[in-house]
Amino acid sequence: MTTTQTGPLNPSTSMSGAPLLSVQDLTVEFSTAAGVARALDGVSFEVSAGETLAILGESGSGKSTTAQAIMALLPKPAGAITGGKILYAGRDLAAEPASKVREVCGTEIAMIFQDPLSSLNPVFRVGAQVAEPFRRRRGMGRRDAWARALDLLKRVGIPDAETRINDYPHQFSGGQRQRIMIAMALALDPKVLIADEPTTALDVTVQKQVMNLLADLQAETGMAMVLISHDLGVVAEVAKRAAIMYAGRIVETGPIRDMYDHPAHPYTSGLLDSIPSQSSVGGRLKPIVGSPPNLLNLPSGCAFNPRCPFAIDRCRELAPTLRTPEGWSEGHQAACHLSEEMLAHV
Repeated sequence: MTTTQTGPLNPSTSMSGAPLLSVQDLTVEFSTAAGVARALDGVSFEVSAGETLAILGESGSGKSTTAQAIMALLPKPAGAITGGKILYAGRDLAAEPASKVREVCGTEIAMIFQDPLSSLNPVFRVGAQVAEPFRRRRGMGRRDAWARALDLLKRVGIPDAETRINDYPHQFSGGQRQRIMIAMALALDPKVLIADEPTTALDVTVQKQVMNLLADLQAETGMAMVLISHDLGVVAEVAKRAAIMYAGRIVETGPIRDMYDHPAHPYTSGLLDSIPSQSSVGGRLKPIVGSPPNLLNLPSGCAFNPRCPFAIDRCRELAPTLRTPEGWSEGHQAACHLSEEMLAHV
């Protein structure tokens, strides 16, 4: 699997063959009363069977918009794909009407939403909600669909599933509701799973349980997974590759361990410095100064330059593109004019 920002994708370095999902130069725009906001600007990545790609960044960086574009869930009429391709099994989903895309989404491409309490219907028992895909997509009768729902709830670790299947969403803990969302996403054995902030609002112990569950299910099914998160620590043990997003663009990508040990972009370095660690006990974290830019009025040059402690005149004048820093492998790319200097001082 490789990840690039613009132009043709590099040949996949994955040992698992051709990518299942390939996003190429994806551009998404939102029409607002104040003008057109470009939420995604030339985003590209691909993921193969059995692989996990983590997409990381602050809120508003474009992570969830990427997932919504793939799943044909962009809010209409404001949001629209205005460029690029979303290739799955030889089909360009970006060029097809939403009704056709939804024939694929939920069956072959599934998504776990970040807020299970609002995603689950509060007036239906969880068993009915987990059974619904079997009835609607597979034409199963009520009894068979209910049995499959029970098997799924057991599979994702819901205790006393035979009884809890009749409960309502509010009767479950946050971690259990997320497990129910995972069960619903896996109901029809998808080839690609998009997990959008699957550990939001969960405590650290439950976060680890949910991530371990996803890893176990991936190993069992061989599905590809796109893991969206703002928490670099959560994904470190699950994903082997990552793409860092800022202001609708991928600013760094590569093997996740290389990026953690040798960040080649100041934004990646800032995200890492803001993570609590054993060495920071009793000390102060280093926040990234400032706020993400207004997409209606992006700064000239590199979008990160107003917040970057290393910005030079070139950063304010010329927008960098993803490239491999000199002396590094093709798998590690960064959109920064000063990547070599960054790596030299790690």
